[in-house]
Amino acid sequence: MAINQNHLFEDLDGVKCGIAEKNASPERVAFLKDLLEANNFTVVVVKSPPPKTAAKPAAAPVEGAPAPAPEPVVEGPNTFTVGVTDVRFNPTNYIFGRLLRTKDGHVVTLAYWQQKDSVSHDDVPYYVVG
Repeated sequence: MAINQNHLFEDLDGVKCGIAEKNASPERVAFLKDLLEANNFTVVVVKSPPPKTAAKPAAAPVEGAPAPAPEPVVEGPNTFTVGVTDVRFNPTNYIFGRLLRTKDGHVVTLAYWQQKDSVSHDDVPYYVVG
């Protein structure tokens, strides 16, 4: 496990990976995979484990009462964990350090990474106030 939550890494399919994002939708996975592969990273995608739920305590059966119906199995959302084989990868450092590029050569901004902008507007640095 990582030293802190800002630099996560795990074993994905038996490969030690720096985590780009957890619980990503299939559309988000396609975006991240395309972006990270364009920046020469080897991307590993695995299905996220289902969320952990606390087990309910079993009630003692009462004589003469009908057996309780089994609870339906609820399948969680179809989400994925996206990682890269370079364990030094940290999305925060790569975005604010202006190290990631789009396919057309623009610097990846936070808004572009979060898919709030469809085009990276890298002409205004992130630290400008106003």
